[in-house]
Amino acid sequence: MLTLETNTENNVESTTGEKPSKRRGLIFFLILSIAANIVLFLLYWQENNRASQVITEKETVLVERDNVKSDLLQLKEDYSTLQTNNKKIQSELDLKKVQIDSLIQEADKHKGDSWYISKLKKETATLRKIMQGYVQTIDSLNTFNKTLLKENVQVRTQFLTEKEKTTSLKKEKEDLEGVISTGSILKASGTKAFGIIVRSGGRKESETKKARKSDKIKVTLTIGENTLAKKGNRLVYLRVVTPDGKELSRAMDDANSFSFNGVRGFFCARQSVDYENAELPVTLYAESVQKFIAGKYLIEVYCDQNLLGQTTLVLE
Repeated sequence: MLTLETNTENNVESTTGEKPSKRRGLIFFLILSIAANIVLFLLYWQENNRASQVITEKETVLVERDNVKSDLLQLKEDYSTLQTNNKKIQSELDLKKVQIDSLIQEADKHKGDSWYISKLKKETATLRKIMQGYVQTIDSLNTFNKTLLKENVQVRTQFLTEKEKTTSLKKEKEDLEGVISTGSILKASGTKAFGIIVRSGGRKESETKKARKSDKIKVTLTIGENTLAKKGNRLVYLRVVTPDGKELSRAMDDANSFSFNGVRGFFCARQSVDYENAELPVTLYAESVQKFIAGKYLIEVYCDQNLLGQTTLVLE
């Protein structure tokens, strides 16, 4: 009886010990599974955020690329508006436009590279600053050129005056010594002017009042009889002032200038005539390098620095 009771008590104790051990193992497994799921969820969440961030960064880079490309295209247009007669500066401007074209191509080539797009943005800003410097330089050159041109005109006028004084004054004085009174000065009558159309190689002429149709301005007058005037060859000058206040001339140089009324001006036609103290008809033609413009023309004819006759002509 004692032996049986002892075995029974041992069996009970063995069974009771196995149950807590299995329970602890199950609980540990559950905790491990939950922890693993949490870790997997966190990894998934991080990866998803990383992918979203990459997409956002790429979209931002594309927007920056488009902005940089737009700035480059505008910059190229701005450079194209800069024009100068300075060959060195113009050459540099042309090189800058080529450089901008290269940067536009680089923007398309590296559209997803944020670092490269940032670099292009900085280069664009630098080129714009350089352009502003060119604008100031060109403005300064234009101002300087205008000042220089004005000074050149003044110097040239003074030069013509001085040259006239040293080369022509003596001859003009000798010629005028033969004139004993104002009565010897030549005068003309019937001064007329009209626009003409030239046809058949210059053999036919027809009058016109239209500026755009006029090939020449024809001026006719008659030098009057004057027994006190000196006989011989005379140079008759035609001076035409256009509606915009300019003197009509083949070129603004010494070869096309003459003296009248104590000043110098430019003629558009000159003719040598043989004056024999009798009435002498004269015809002169004024031509223009460019088309005649509409408006009122002042017509003056001079000889021996004196006004022979004058009239006006209105071309439509």
